[in-house]
Amino acid sequence: MRKITRREVLTAAAAGLTRARAAAADELALMDATAQAEMVRKGKVSALELVDAAIRRIEKTNPQLNAVVWERFEKARGEARAALPQGPFTGVPFLTKDLGCTTEGEPDSQGSRFLKNARYLARVTTELARRIRQAGFINLGRTNTPEFGVLATTEPVAWGPTRNPWDPTRTPAGSSGGAGAAVAALMTPVAHGSDGGGSIRNPAAACGLVGLKPSRGRLSLAPGDDITIPLAVQGFLTRSVRDTAAGLDLASGPALGDPAAPPSPLRPYVQELAANPGKLRIGLLNRLPRSVEGQIDPICKQAVEEAGKLMESLGHRVELAHPPGMDDEKATGTWRRIFAVRVFYSFRSFEQRVGRAAARDEIEPSAAFFFDLARNMSALDYVQALDEMNAFTRQFAAWWREGFDLLLTPMTGTVTPKLGVLGLDPARMPASTHWTPFGRHFNLSGQPAISLPLHWTGEGLPIGIQLGAAYGREDLLIRVAAQLERARPWHKRIPPVHG
Repeated sequence: MRKITRREVLTAAAAGLTRARAAAADELALMDATAQAEMVRKGKVSALELVDAAIRRIEKTNPQLNAVVWERFEKARGEARAALPQGPFTGVPFLTKDLGCTTEGEPDSQGSRFLKNARYLARVTTELARRIRQAGFINLGRTNTPEFGVLATTEPVAWGPTRNPWDPTRTPAGSSGGAGAAVAALMTPVAHGSDGGGSIRNPAAACGLVGLKPSRGRLSLAPGDDITIPLAVQGFLTRSVRDTAAGLDLASGPALGDPAAPPSPLRPYVQELAANPGKLRIGLLNRLPRSVEGQIDPICKQAVEEAGKLMESLGHRVELAHPPGMDDEKATGTWRRIFAVRVFYSFRSFEQRVGRAAARDEIEPSAAFFFDLARNMSALDYVQALDEMNAFTRQFAAWWREGFDLLLTPMTGTVTPKLGVLGLDPARMPASTHWTPFGRHFNLSGQPAISLPLHWTGEGLPIGIQLGAAYGREDLLIRVAAQLERARPWHKRIPPVHG
């Protein structure tokens, strides 16, 4: 028998160690942010090891998905080696949407060729970015978004389309599509998102994630505010309800000077995870709003009806019912006018900071559509739109006072579309598409809503369902979402494209 040399022994040992490290890295990738943070606290893994593993996953999958458009890998490694803030997520890798949540001196393109060409750097560190850093997260970069967040698909000319890890020919939705694709593909366990008309919840539905739109004012928009930005909220895309709850805990609460905030929770949201929600009365909407022509996709109808049956099996009372406001034909027009003015104001502010006007070929038709809409509105027109929003809010919120606890709807009206199908010019799109007909109502009313991945097609595509609660009742959404997660867990579902 041939004698085994020392070199062969060392080579075999090294190969075994490499396989062991690869297996350990795979285990880390499957952990949510809460579990990764616990590993750091117990000394089982270092922040640098977590960061390096996440960077490897991004480098492996991002060329195919195009979810991350700006990298700060070496800065992140430096932060991981240094003393980190001691928070609930110390050492856990994170990604930030390239729309809001800025850090002073770092790139902020808003998905726009104009800002990308100008190499624009953020002038401020937002309150949310500060809180994320204080929680111990380590930001690895910025994720893709449609130009100024105006579309429900992430296909900006500036950076190119982001692809859905469940099927790279399909959209990850928008406008937090880069964040959704990144978390679904296990690049990082959680990422920042924002939601002005479903932009957290729709990517959560398309990518098989948890996406909570908090109540208006729950997360501070400082240095902005909820008066000049009445539709949009900030939040997170996660793979687990407990990460969503913990993220809400670290980010909630008004900053100095915030104009309004919902009532403070009675206890931390993470304590709601194990709380019994009791027997709830839940209204079920299993069709498109009457303002939208056509029929809902049968798979989306099946998804919400099966979710209703699951909730009945958990002891809740589910009945066909919904707020009349869901069928309000004026709601989309009201939302669009308010959204247009805010987006145009933001764009003009960037022009002033850059010191020049954007060239015609630096603005996509989708953004130009909203800019033109805003230019043609008077101040009185805008105030009228705000007044319509207030009237809608009072009508919509009244339904929850009639004895209902939650509203259950599909999150989308169709299976996730292919890239390029939705169109990049909203002037050629219906006022309310079948893709996103259920989300904007909660942006108008300011109420919280959550998308959960409770259904999957035969082809393996996720279908999200939406639960909406009364203003300030994120606690109830967390309780019920955790109950549904225990009853029908989704954590073992991993997309074909992942790190």
